[in-house]
Amino acid sequence: MTNPLLGDREAQSFLRDYWQKKPLLIRQALPGFEVPFSPEELAGLACESDVESRLILEKDGAHPWQVKHGPLSEEDFAHLPETHWTLLVQEINRHLPELALLLDRFRFVPHWRLDDLMVSYAPKHGSVGPHIDEYDVFLIQGAGKRRWQISHQPVGPEDLIPDLALRIMKEFKPEQDWVLEPGDMLYLPPRVAHYGVAQDNDCMTFSVGFRAPTRNQLWEHFIDYALEKQADVRYTDPDLSWQQHPGEIGAEAIAHVQALLESLRHDRQSLQAWFGRFVTEPRGPFSSGTELAPEKALTLTQFLKELQAQEGLWRSEAVRFAYIRENEETTTLFIDGQAYPLSGSIQFMAEWLTDQRHFHFEQIQPLLKITGFGEQLLNWYHAGYVYFPE
Repeated sequence: MTNPLLGDREAQSFLRDYWQKKPLLIRQALPGFEVPFSPEELAGLACESDVESRLILEKDGAHPWQVKHGPLSEEDFAHLPETHWTLLVQEINRHLPELALLLDRFRFVPHWRLDDLMVSYAPKHGSVGPHIDEYDVFLIQGAGKRRWQISHQPVGPEDLIPDLALRIMKEFKPEQDWVLEPGDMLYLPPRVAHYGVAQDNDCMTFSVGFRAPTRNQLWEHFIDYALEKQADVRYTDPDLSWQQHPGEIGAEAIAHVQALLESLRHDRQSLQAWFGRFVTEPRGPFSSGTELAPEKALTLTQFLKELQAQEGLWRSEAVRFAYIRENEETTTLFIDGQAYPLSGSIQFMAEWLTDQRHFHFEQIQPLLKITGFGEQLLNWYHAGYVYFPE
């Protein structure tokens, strides 16, 4: 089936021909797309203490490409120059659930790979400079026009301007050049250099970024998990034999150390349990899995009554969800770095919860006949994983 978001390509053909291989410009990937907030509302959001934001001043700051991290203040916005600055707000999907629905259009990539939806606001000439990202990104033009130039030139540490908070290239030689209008979208694989500049005032661009953990990050997290789950074991050498030179580290000692370290290896089931926790851990200090937990607990009867009155539920954007099907009888649902085994009649709820973000009462009502469904949904409500719409 073709996907309008991908220029009427099939998802499989996009993944085969473009994903992590080459850029793709898609005109009117989202025709009629409208930004559901004003620049003033976005600035107000950037002043909140639980919002990750940055203000980037290419000019007229303390130094070129000055970065101010949020929470920002009214004073920060009061003295901005007319041009050459940018406001970035991360996880806009967490703060505006209607924008979270936009991410459902990217379900041709596994959810655990998705990082967040970031919005960039800029007046004319606003930019974050020519740079590369280490991950895939879809750039959706929401309002105004932005010029994008890209280059496939290799970029190393020596090609970046030193002593900056941003990784901006010293020199940028564009190879392709486009101006994106509202509804247009540009896909860029990792490490493709790009340079976006606002062409008029009130330019807004939405960036759908994907997670790409490094090998070192995986090892660090896995070792912490393994050490936590296993009892500590000391080095032993009951087969120690006399050696003529005590300063030498012998082959037997190295073999003992190797065996001790290899004892941290896990079987596939343990690796699954670790990885599910890893990919669903909170994004950072600004995300909190309990931020939507209700102050007052409800009985199941009260909950079902409220569920009907509110006409449904939303899944929280403050936490990550993923699941692994262990076998035909058990599926482990991972939420916010925690594991929740589901079996029996409610095993399907892992897939049900992770497949969508908004659950209408009409969808939920027939499922309430399933033993344990309502109770499990109530548990997720009390944990803040699902909530009633405001």
